[in-house]
Amino acid sequence: MKPSSIQSLFERLRAANPDPRSELAFSTPYQLLVAVILSAQATDKSVNLATPGLFAAAPSPAAMVRLGRKGIERQIRRIGLYRTKSKNLWEACKLLVREHGGEVPRTREALERLPGVGRKTANVILNTAFSEPTIAVDTHIFRVSNRTGLAPGKDVLAVEQKLMKVVPDGFRLGAHHWLILHGRYVCTARKPRCPSCMIRDLCEFKHKTP
Repeated sequence: MKPSSIQSLFERLRAANPDPRSELAFSTPYQLLVAVILSAQATDKSVNLATPGLFAAAPSPAAMVRLGRKGIERQIRRIGLYRTKSKNLWEACKLLVREHGGEVPRTREALERLPGVGRKTANVILNTAFSEPTIAVDTHIFRVSNRTGLAPGKDVLAVEQKLMKVVPDGFRLGAHHWLILHGRYVCTARKPRCPSCMIRDLCEFKHKTP
């Protein structure tokens, strides 16, 4: 996609949604970290149903450690892979307490040392909690980037690196949310909603739906 088209793409997405936000419910970096760990292979809706009770029972990393794995499991049982996620949360919070004074670290390296946190999750935390211009590539962003021709790549790292090169500076902070929402609600996997797409004329997808 040409630079002029990329500029227009993000101008339109920004005009439609000037203040893009995560659909996960949270109020602190700690709560966001917990919610993002829980969201792996789960919907934001299911996570948002579980976290109010979990946050009430464990309002801090230290409280999460005291709650214990079984206590966490009881709170998140409705979420897929809850046993693995409860272990990761418990271990991650122990590390937060032991090495970071109960605070969520602000570097990718430190975040990726937390159980249950990979590059994508670290980028979400850096972007959404700490306003760093990172772009976390999930399945939606991977699909949109390849389908539109915005930042084609064979894997998520390649797409992330391409996006960081082609997205204009002024749009990088919001790009993650704009692209994920576009992929979730418009450029959907099975049948993209091309007739209602605001960037249809810029998109290079050859099989647009009528």
